[in-house]
Amino acid sequence: MSRQVCEEPSCDDKTGAVELLITSRERDIGGFSVRRLLPTARRRLVGPFVFFDHMGPVDFPPGQGIDVRPHPHIGLATVTYLFEGEILHRDSLGTELPIRPGAVNWMTAGRGIVHSERSGAEARAGASRLNGIQSWVALPQAMENCAPAFDHHPADSLPLIEQDGVTMRLIAGTAYGASSPVAVYAPMFYLDAAMEAGAHLILPEEHSERALYVARGALSLGGERFETGSMAVFAPSAPVTLIAEATSRVMLFGGAAIDSKRHIWWNFVSSSRERIEQAKADWKADRFDPVPGETEFIPLPEN
Repeated sequence: MSRQVCEEPSCDDKTGAVELLITSRERDIGGFSVRRLLPTARRRLVGPFVFFDHMGPVDFPPGQGIDVRPHPHIGLATVTYLFEGEILHRDSLGTELPIRPGAVNWMTAGRGIVHSERSGAEARAGASRLNGIQSWVALPQAMENCAPAFDHHPADSLPLIEQDGVTMRLIAGTAYGASSPVAVYAPMFYLDAAMEAGAHLILPEEHSERALYVARGALSLGGERFETGSMAVFAPSAPVTLIAEATSRVMLFGGAAIDSKRHIWWNFVSSSRERIEQAKADWKADRFDPVPGETEFIPLPEN
């Protein structure tokens, strides 16, 4: 995977709140664009968030879509959140469910799970668009080898938080006095914020590690400007008041620092290198449970 270009905080940040700026790098993976932000060489995690991708936006003509073949995960939870479009999720637990805008698919890999992500027949029947965020949340050490699980939460089950010119959906965790129904394993927050031009937003201070990603639009803080496709990581406990320079869509996320170092290789996350080596051997030897009805799979990378 490509590593990201990171920049030092600009001298324009008069508040001293910006710890690191991360510039996304676009990568084409099978006909659609991904902006990859985490992990980077200089920032492996923000709270429990160990991976962060922006998929699209991409427009598909009739008959086309995404086809991510079955592949394995361990030691993490995947979080799929769409702005536009639909993805059909299938996994080795027997789950088959579409994910649609505003809803949450939270898949706990634990000791091991396999899943595929495809455009369904309905989406392929006509022209379609896909735009959304895929992230991974590292599990606490005590939960790394838990039983795999899948949870779906429709958009109307998630708290909406409204302030002047700002509407936020609380995807997971706690923020602004609200709690998401999504079960999490450590203190965290994950918000989708729609901001009108000129709106102000104070970032939650109760979480030690915090970041934002500008999916669309532009924000400013103390003279620093955050454009579409950029991520800002903030210093612990620093007060942060963001101003929308244009109509914007922003993801706010973070939480408590992870409880120990994590190793990442391909789709595997673990506090133990030996556990990752075992997962590699298990996938190569076809010892993971299959996805019912699927015969394709993504082979283990050579390096």
